[in-house]
Order: sequence, then C-alpha cells, then structure tokens
Amino acid sequence: MNELLKIRDLSASVEKKLILKKLNLTIHENEIHIIMGPNGSGKSTLSKLLAGHPSYLIENGMIDFCNKNLLEMSPEIRSHEGLFLAFQYPIEISGVTNYDFLRIAFNEKQKYLNLKELDPLEFMELIQKLFQKLKIKDEFLNRNLNEGFSGGEKKRNEILQMLLLNPRLIILDEIDSGLDIDAIKLIFETISQNKISNSSLMIISHNPRILNYLKPTHVHIMVDGKIIKTGNLELIEALEKEGYDLFVNK
Repeated sequence: MNELLKIRDLSASVEKKLILKKLNLTIHENEIHIIMGPNGSGKSTLSKLLAGHPSYLIENGMIDFCNKNLLEMSPEIRSHEGLFLAFQYPIEISGVTNYDFLRIAFNEKQKYLNLKELDPLEFMELIQKLFQKLKIKDEFLNRNLNEGFSGGEKKRNEILQMLLLNPRLIILDEIDSGLDIDAIKLIFETISQNKISNSSLMIISHNPRILNYLKPTHVHIMVDGKIIKTGNLELIEALEKEGYDLFVNK
C-alpha cells in the first residue's frame, strides 16, 4: 500500500512553547486513523500544522505527503495536492458568499491540476447534486461564508467543501462536536460513500459514537505532544473504562 503521509520526529512550537515532541505517524492509502487524547495534548496543533497554519514553528522533523516534502508547500498547494482539513471552528467571512467561495476553491484546484474549470451554470449543476447528499437547501449558497450559520450548518459546509475538492487525505478536527446523532450519522455516511478511492481519513475526536459509522484501521492515543500508543478498537474500550491515566502513568 502506498504511503500518503509520513511524519518523523516532528517537534513544533507556538509562541515559543513546545507542543509537538518527536511525533511519528504514517498513514497509507485506504486507512482510517482516529487520534484521541486529553485536552492540550497537541491534537489540533497537529491538524493545523499539516494544513500550513503560520503560527506553528517546526523545530525538528520531516513530513512527506504523497512522496513530496509537505513543509515546502504553501497552504493552498497542500490543498491542491490533496490535503483537506475540516475545522473544529470554521471562521465567518463577511462579503463573500458561500457560492463564490466554493466555486473559486473548486476552479483553483482544477486550474492547478490542468483540468477544466466550470462556468457558473456547470458549477451550479455540480453543487446541487452535493446539496442533495448533505440535505442542504439552495438558499445556503447566497449567504455569506459561515456567517450566521448554526454549528451543524458550518460542519456540513466543511463536508461540502471536502466533496467538491476530492482530497487524498481528509483531516477532521472534532467535526462531530456540537452535532446531534442524526447529523453525525449523515456526515460520516456521506464521507464514507463519496470519498475518492485510495484516500484516507485522519479523525480527531473525543466521541466514541463515531465508531457506529466508521471502522478505523488504527487508533492512536496522543499525550503531551506525541503518540504514545497505537492499536485498534480495543484501545478505545480500555480508554472508556479507565481513562487516559491508563496510558499517562505507564
């Protein structure tokens, strides 16, 4: 199986505080990785760093994505190359409609890949098919990006972007937080049914309920900036019974 992501001895800081500490992780094609850990363990730092957030400073280590040096890529190139991050707290942008944002993002990737860009009518036809899958109303397009959206609408908008961009590596940072059971089911079923072949998921979550909709190939426990244990579903069962102290004190 081909490697999508390879992280070796990664150390990173924010505002001179070391957050990630010699972290190692490898993700191959067609895998589902769940990362769990107590608050402040560095999970969201890892996701933002992979996406290219400028606040995080790489102190040491390497990251390869699809056999290319991820650290040499700008955030937009990382996206064009197939890395996607769905934010835990999507930002609101006034003056930019959801339609304009989605169409520009889609066509910029098409341009990067030397593929056909879609005109407004062609794009509308594409987006309406995705709206049906996510049970989103057409009026959603004319609203400013995430402005006035409920928590569930923001999360569905993130998944809508994912479906448009067809990424190779999908990173979901607490995508299930603030959602009811029906919304969680819809989002994960949509992802499972529509992600492109040979793509993989990296999911950061505190919610064991997502296991009702996903079958992870790997479960990681992250504590104090590094992955200290990797296993399968039995790891989550142990975590639910004994908490993170089971791993921290060993």
